[in-house]
Amino acid sequence: MNNSHLNPSSSRREFIKTSTKIAAVSALAGVSIPHVHAAESNMISVALIGCGGRGGGAAANALSVTKGPIQLVAMADVFESNLNSRFQALKKQFGDKVNVPDDRKFIGFDAYKKAMDCLKPGDVAIFTTPLAFRWVHFTYAIEKGLNVFMEKPLTADGPTSKRMLKLADEAAAKNLKVGVGLMSRHSRALQEAHKRIQDGEIGDIILMRGYRMHGPAGSAFAGPKPAGMNETLYQIKNFHSFLWASGGCYNDFYIHHVDHCCWMKNDWPVKAQAIGGRHYRDAQSVDQNFDNYSVEYTFKDGTKFYMDGRCVTGCNQIYSSYAHGSKGMAILSKANDCGFPSSTYSSQTASTEKRLWLSPEVQGQQDPYLNEWNDLIEAIRDDKPYSEVKYGVYASLTSSMGRMAAHTGQEITLEQMLNSDHEFAPDIDKITLNSPAPLQVDKNGKYPVPMPGFKNGPEYREYYS
Repeated sequence: MNNSHLNPSSSRREFIKTSTKIAAVSALAGVSIPHVHAAESNMISVALIGCGGRGGGAAANALSVTKGPIQLVAMADVFESNLNSRFQALKKQFGDKVNVPDDRKFIGFDAYKKAMDCLKPGDVAIFTTPLAFRWVHFTYAIEKGLNVFMEKPLTADGPTSKRMLKLADEAAAKNLKVGVGLMSRHSRALQEAHKRIQDGEIGDIILMRGYRMHGPAGSAFAGPKPAGMNETLYQIKNFHSFLWASGGCYNDFYIHHVDHCCWMKNDWPVKAQAIGGRHYRDAQSVDQNFDNYSVEYTFKDGTKFYMDGRCVTGCNQIYSSYAHGSKGMAILSKANDCGFPSSTYSSQTASTEKRLWLSPEVQGQQDPYLNEWNDLIEAIRDDKPYSEVKYGVYASLTSSMGRMAAHTGQEITLEQMLNSDHEFAPDIDKITLNSPAPLQVDKNGKYPVPMPGFKNGPEYREYYS
């Protein structure tokens, strides 16, 4: 793993090297495929739904697993260029493991169904589209009896969070295995740090800190829509800029630190208060993000967790996380989202003479992105219970709570976040290219942005109207 904490290009989307026409009907559509569990058939087939950078990384991880043969058999996206470029890169890297002829390449909002129709029960669907589509795709996968790997975040609001929690129960009832792209929990260094913290090595946790501060990244700071481009496709292409598609940069960028810090505490915060703002914006900026966020989370026992994020060029860059206890402290992620080594200390400073433990490199298991896939495939082949959905939902909710606290200037509780009736994209399962975009632009070509103190009201939607 590259542990350079000053380079945002080493974050999740760039961690893995970036390794046709529209098909109307799958070659397998309508063919009756017998139920063959992965344990009974040596080959696991995979469909990739969402062929952007993260989709390519997830597919590469899937094709690199060590336990048994696996192949990519279908791909789907709303952008043909994404699909074609990702296919070419994966084919070059993995050769015969990529078995995706033209009639199993699908474009459009219904492409996810066609791709999953190419799989048999017990195979795996990868969901790496913007999060708004997560519940739609998960619903169909459960109907088809498919195991799933889905990218984080899972949700950006209360209604979809409740929907995903219900779907998690339905998937578990069908014995489906579901992985979520919160790879910190598959870092062998963080797993050992968690064990040591639970065993009391640094005492009771009293404070945690997370930092992701670097220049603008991803698609979080989009410029105006190019003339002639479909509005919905523009927002999907720049999904980090729009809350309905990603939860904004706060949810997508900061969720890893939010997740693994809460994991160390074995709990989720009950409330959050926050500050943040937009700076140095010119007339071309149309996104819905703040440039910086500082969120104070509070757990039910009063413990605090501070998460600071910044996307501003030329400022001090910090990308790491820490836990402080009554007997000492721990460096959780030394760099990036979960960069090893982790370490513990008998003091509140990370001095070598006070160091209690430094995580070793576990040969062949240094890459948490690959670990999460090996763990998922092992669960499928060995038929072990496996679902990461519920903590994926709560990590997403906790991120959304912090974002909402900053955007509204109000203290927000986890219960408020979960029980809010505001849904950013309520009809996303029915969307077509001719549908109105989930977010509408005003007459000046601007989208609504958060204005804490000015856009106040009893309901979430009023802050963004």
